[in-house]
Order: sequence, then C-alpha cells, then structure tokens
Amino acid sequence: MAGPWTFTLLCGLLATTLIQATLSPTAVLILGPKVIKEKLTQELKDHNATSILQQLPLLGTIQEQPAGGIPVLGSVVNTILKYVIWLKVTTANILQLQVKPSANDKELLVKIPLDMVAGFNTPLVKTIVEFHMETEAQAIVRMDTSASGPTRLVLSDCATSDESLRVQLLHKFSFLVNALAKEVMNLLVPALPNLVKNQLCPVIKASFNGMYADLLQLVKVPISLSTDRLEFDLLSPAIKGDTIQLYLGAKLLDSQGKVTKWFNNSAASLAVPSLDNAPFSFIVSQDVVKAAVAAMLPPEEFIVLLDSVLPEIARRLKSSIGLINEKAADKLGSTQIVKILTQDTPEFFTDQGHARVAQLIVLEVFASSEALRPLFTLGIEASSEAQFYTKGDELILNLNNISSDRIQLMNSGIGWFQPDVLKNIITEIILSVLLPNQNGKLRSGLPVSVVKALGFEAAESSLTKDGLVLTPASLWKPSSTVSQ
Repeated sequence: MAGPWTFTLLCGLLATTLIQATLSPTAVLILGPKVIKEKLTQELKDHNATSILQQLPLLGTIQEQPAGGIPVLGSVVNTILKYVIWLKVTTANILQLQVKPSANDKELLVKIPLDMVAGFNTPLVKTIVEFHMETEAQAIVRMDTSASGPTRLVLSDCATSDESLRVQLLHKFSFLVNALAKEVMNLLVPALPNLVKNQLCPVIKASFNGMYADLLQLVKVPISLSTDRLEFDLLSPAIKGDTIQLYLGAKLLDSQGKVTKWFNNSAASLAVPSLDNAPFSFIVSQDVVKAAVAAMLPPEEFIVLLDSVLPEIARRLKSSIGLINEKAADKLGSTQIVKILTQDTPEFFTDQGHARVAQLIVLEVFASSEALRPLFTLGIEASSEAQFYTKGDELILNLNNISSDRIQLMNSGIGWFQPDVLKNIITEIILSVLLPNQNGKLRSGLPVSVVKALGFEAAESSLTKDGLVLTPASLWKPSSTVSQ
C-alpha cells in the first residue's frame, strides 16, 4: 500500500505539471542588453538621475561622518573644513550602461558608470578648486517570487564598486591649496559610496520599476484584426544569459470586447530562437498567427456578374461548360452569375520557413441573374502561398497565387460530370475574384507597436516551424549617456 510520502510526491508532480501546462506561452518577447540599456538610460533621464548627483550633500556628509571615536581626528577634520566655504558637484554624467549575466545565470548584473566634477571654494585661492570623481553603481536584476502576486523582475543589491572609485585633482595650485584639496578628497573617498547608495540607488530602482512597468504595458497594447483584436498578457518573466524574456499568453476578442479564444496553452512547445545579436525578437506561435489570419479573413460571399467584370473568363467558362453540356452552355446569358462562398475560416500552415493558407470554397454558376437555381455547385479545396512582409512597423500578409487542390461536384442541374474538366477555368475565376479581395483585406496590415516603442523604425519577419519571428530591421542609435 502506498504511504503518505508517495501521495505527497504524486500531488507535487501533478501540481508542477498543471502549472507548466497553464503557463505554456504562445508568444515570447526577448529583450537583449542593447534594449535594456537604452530603456533604463531613458528612465534614468526621466527620473533626473544626474540632478540627484549634482545635489549630493558632499560637505554636510563629510562634516557628519564619524571620526572613529577619536577626538583628535574629529578636530583635524573640523580644522580642514574651516577653509572650505562650499563643496558640491558641478557637473555629472551617467556613462554608457553595461548589462551582463551575473554569476547566477538567472540574474543580470547592471553597471552604471558615474562621472562627476566637484569643486570647493576656499579663501586660500580666488578660483574654484575642482576634482574629478569616478565611480560605478552596480545592481542585480532578478526574479522576485516572494511576493503574494505573480513573479516579477526587481532590481536589488545596489551599491558602488570599491575598485571603480577614483578622485583626482583637475588643476594644480599652491602647495597649501593642493594639501587642502588632498585632505578634502581623502574625506570624500569613504563618503561617496554611501552617498550614491542612499541618494542614487533609490532612483536607479525606481527607474528600473518604471522600465518594467512600461514593458508590461507595451505587451498589452491590442493588435487590431479587422473587427476583432488580439491581446497579450504576461504569464511570467525570465532571465536567460544577458536577456530578459517575457512569456506571454494571448486572447482573441470580438468587436464587443468578448473573449472568443484563449491561447495560454499552446498545442506545442514554443521554441525560442537565440537573438544572434539582434536587439530584440518577438516570437508568436503558429496557433496565434492562424487565429489572426482567420479573424482577418472571415467567411464571406462574393457575387460576380462574370460577363460584365471578366468577359474573357466568362467566354472561356461558357466554352468549357459546352464540352459537358451544350444546352447548359447556351443558357448562359450576359447576366450570368458566379457566386463564391468561403467556408469556415482559412487554415494556416508553416513548414521549413514557408507558409500556406488553405481554405474551403463553394462555387456556384447561375445561367442569369434571374435564375433561382445554379447550373452546378462545386466544393473546392484551395491553397495559396502565404508571404509575410513588413512595411515600417506593420506586418502584412500577402497570398501569392492560388491552386485548386481538389474539386468535388456537390450538386448539378446539368447532369453528372468530372469536375476536374473545369479545374483551369475555375482556378482562374477564384484567382481573379477571391484573391484580390482577400489581399485587399490583408493589405491594411497588423500594427506591431513593440517595434517603435523599443526605438526602431521597421521590422523584419521570418518563419520557423513553430510560428512567426519579428526582429528590428533598421539601425538603432542609442543615447548612451545621461548628462547634466
């Protein structure tokens, strides 16, 4: 008989399996270090990080820092500071950020180089005594699973690197002024790391939180699909190597905002290709692409006065029908009608970088506009090569050519006949009528807001066996520093 530990183990395995099934993503947004650096740099600008550096209370801090309980040292500090009227940062820059994998593969190390010029005024000289200060703030980006809510990315362990701290005098003065400047710099060396940690690190943390919130809002921007829309939601974040990966679920909504389909559990595991030095990639599963195509190409009916619109094809159709039944062909008048009805929704397939769209079509031929019953009704299994291309930040699908893979005679008022006899002319009719209408609907494209939101003007698309991959197409010029 199985013991309690066996039951506990089975429950644990079942729970893990259920969680993995629930969180199976149907889309993934991968952000490389270039995008992370640029977005965080912009947030630091928005949070006035350089102004914080310029407002560092240098003089007050070294006046208040303890002398290790040694009265003599405190007296020396006070004596030195009697000759300093004011002391502050005059210029500050945040240089190009670095984003690297940490020792823990599930964390990112963010390095933020700080470059400052500080100066003090003293009665010993008329000009400002300036010195150059360099240091580097470092922080860890990791996944926070401790909160009661969903897993999120957080920035923690912000501090300065002792090895990066440099303070040096910019200009030489008299022996007395140089000696005073040296003592002031010696006092700043232990004070600066604490100032950065207490004053700047909260700003860095707030900047990262702002960047992360913007990313979450970005992936939730709906994509319009004719009257429907496609929306993504975050399932979970992850850190792999030097990238942030956002695993997404998707849902399809109708014009009333009602969810008609959920995609939080893909039928197959979504393979995530490497970035290969691309700043970002957006991978969408075949299930979602298929649903998007179906939403843009709903079942519809086309009625064509063939002799008026396509007279040459009308003449050839009459000739082809004459080979089957001459009397039926003679009934075809100038108002002959071809009715095309697309059944259900198209099927979308990908294979080795190529895509096809298959659809079921019902085609009826009426002798005239007054005829109540068709001469015959055909069921057609048709397929087209599907080609994705991008125009700016819009993804566009185009159907190239069309083939009638299988034709079945569903109903006939002119006697039984082998429908393949009409294959060429039928294919030409749906090529001339159906394909232009469908491509017209698809030409409006799908706006992919993530492209411009991440700083790019255009995107490129490619197909994998699992779905569609979007990567940036244009060169990107990041703003590498934050200056004041």
